[in-house]
Amino acid sequence: MATKVLVPRLGEGVEEVTVTKWLKQVGDSIKELEPLLEVNTDKVDTEIPAPASGTILKIITQEGTAAKVGELLAVIGAPGETVDSGSVTAENTVQAKTPTSAVQTQTVHQPQPNINQDLGFISPIVAKIAAEHGVDLKQVAGTGLNNRITKNDVLSFVGSGKSIAKPAGQQPIVIKPMEGDQLIKHTTMRKSIAQHMVDSKHTSPHVLTVMEADLSRITKHRAANKAAFEKDGVNLTFTAYFMTAIVAGLKAYPIVNSSWSDEGVLVHKNINIGMAVSLGEDGLIVPVIKDADNLSLLAMARAVNDLANRARSKKLQPDDVKGGTFTLTNHGTSGSLFAFPVINQPQSGILGIGAMQKRVVVIDDAIAIRPMVYTSFVFDHRILDGASADWFLAKIKETLENWS
Repeated sequence: MATKVLVPRLGEGVEEVTVTKWLKQVGDSIKELEPLLEVNTDKVDTEIPAPASGTILKIITQEGTAAKVGELLAVIGAPGETVDSGSVTAENTVQAKTPTSAVQTQTVHQPQPNINQDLGFISPIVAKIAAEHGVDLKQVAGTGLNNRITKNDVLSFVGSGKSIAKPAGQQPIVIKPMEGDQLIKHTTMRKSIAQHMVDSKHTSPHVLTVMEADLSRITKHRAANKAAFEKDGVNLTFTAYFMTAIVAGLKAYPIVNSSWSDEGVLVHKNINIGMAVSLGEDGLIVPVIKDADNLSLLAMARAVNDLANRARSKKLQPDDVKGGTFTLTNHGTSGSLFAFPVINQPQSGILGIGAMQKRVVVIDDAIAIRPMVYTSFVFDHRILDGASADWFLAKIKETLENWS
């Protein structure tokens, strides 16, 4: 008897996934719990195992297509069995098994979908993206179930150059490829990053403040303790120090560990710090260290190692990138001196760390050479003013420069 494969719930607030790769094709045999396909959500790639053994009879949701939790992905049955996806009854429907490392959580409230008589089902996210980019959905071909228009359909339409966000009253900007131009198709991750960055700049007024920090004490401490940490299997990176300094700043100025709401500023009890991890040409991802204020330097370094390694090997789970209250981006690893990072919504700010350089500085009226870094704090001006932002950044500078 045929078995439906449905989109499983992968974590808190995860209501939709994008199919990135089918690991089996129609006609292939598969065993229960064997990886069946890969999906992407919040820039995290996750393998979905088969809920039953059998043969892949039908693939419903194609690669690059979005599907909501509970939607049909494929049908598994006996070899040679002929089945129409509509004829599979509820009694033999099995939801694809959630990876064991993913956390099961309760369903969160979602906006009600929109039903358009001409276009059919239009989800809130599709309508939102279309409105932001000035897209007439009647021009978009749907690739979802029953020709439903998906988020990726709209983003692909925008990426094709047919329509780009425009000020009210203006015509869409059309980009026409010239001879010799090369079109690099957007990946699911690149589309997600692009939308998140645009949304962030539209959401909050970004303001930048920069201070310079002397890392003399940090470099000495690291040199003296690196070998001991390695005996515990931990690589003591500078990132662990920066994360610990952020904790000190957030504890001194809790208002920075907050989010804006129409009712007021929501100050978070937990300190959960995200750290941007570069994935090369694939983009970047921001895994989160939960309850960072409870970690020693050793525990912090171990957490940094673990999340960075799992991010680069694509072994993160959706919950690993959820719940952040502040973010660190160590852009100096690629040589950048200072930057203007984009806030990771709905957080109040993001700290950028530039490349460490030995520079000439004046200390007690004497010229000295010190390992210096620029610390760039970008904050939401709705929540923080210049003075409070500078107090927070000064606390980070003080922590780094007076490390003992």
